[in-house]
Amino acid sequence: MPGGTANAPAAKMLPSQEASKIYHDNYMRNSRAIGVLWAIFTICFAIINVVVFIQPYWIGDSVNTPHSGYFGLFHYCVGTGSSTRELTCQGTFSDFSSIPSGAFKAAAFFVLLSMVLILGCIACFALFFFCNTATVYKTCAWMQLLCAVCLVLGCMIFPNGWDAEVVLDMCGEETGKYTLGNCSVRWAYILAIIGILDALILSFLAFVLGNRQNDFLQDEIKADNKVLLDD
Repeated sequence: MPGGTANAPAAKMLPSQEASKIYHDNYMRNSRAIGVLWAIFTICFAIINVVVFIQPYWIGDSVNTPHSGYFGLFHYCVGTGSSTRELTCQGTFSDFSSIPSGAFKAAAFFVLLSMVLILGCIACFALFFFCNTATVYKTCAWMQLLCAVCLVLGCMIFPNGWDAEVVLDMCGEETGKYTLGNCSVRWAYILAIIGILDALILSFLAFVLGNRQNDFLQDEIKADNKVLLDD
């Protein structure tokens, strides 16, 4: 009889422990799956960011422009007439004096900073093996949020340089700050705007994953303490 009485509390704990284990396994499986997707989309966003920075297709000519050509953050190509396809290309990021506008220089700097931040975020993936998972998620979340802010600044500042002389020559006299005249927005600019939304979504998801990880750890600690007290 004493032996049966002693075993009763242990028997009552088994269903609770089993349910806790099932919940733990399901949570970890779902968390890993979402985390892997988040990491994959972060890498995809990093590729987008690099392409946006390098490619000179932020704005370009149209059927009504006096000259053919296109402009990026620091590199641009302009033709001598609308009928010729021969373009003269100039501008490199290593030579700031070759960038035709101060606004283009500032926009290039912020987009470069966003690229460095997202590449740094990818480098932080290695910390998952050494540091607290929630801390790594939140660190990456802040980096992605700052990356989105830098892209916003780059996209907002870039049109401020549309009044540069070389842009006026290609896009027409109606061109001015935040007025594109006869030119049109190209795919790299649109991709940068999409990148802003992508970075914000990834940042929000990383914050959620980090907070859920903290909540789960706190629940585990409470459960372990309860078991110790019951014993």
